[in-house]
Amino acid sequence: MTAKKTASLRPVIVTTEHRGVFYGLAGDTKGVVIDLKGARMAISFGTTRGIMELAETGPTARSKISARADMEVRKVTAVFEVTEAAAKKWEDA
Repeated sequence: MTAKKTASLRPVIVTTEHRGVFYGLAGDTKGVVIDLKGARMAISFGTTRGIMELAETGPTARSKISARADMEVRKVTAVFEVTEAAAKKWEDA
C-alpha cells in the first residue's frame, strides 16, 4: 500500500485513549471505528515536537515503527492529516 491518495483514502495518524499512535490510509474518519489500510504503529516517536511532528515531517531516525497491517481503530481521540513528505517517511520506515 502506498501513501498516494486514492479515490477515497488519505494518509492520517490516529491516536487512541490507550495512547496508541497509528499511521495508515483511511476514508471516513468521523465514526466510532476508523478503518486503516496498511497501518503502522509508532512504537516510540523519536521526535522533538511530539505527535504533530509525525504528521508534518514523519518519523525520525530515532523512531521505532511497526510492520504493516490492515486494522480497525477504536476509542479514537484524534485524527491528524499527514503531509505528503511525512507519508513517504512512514512508508519508508
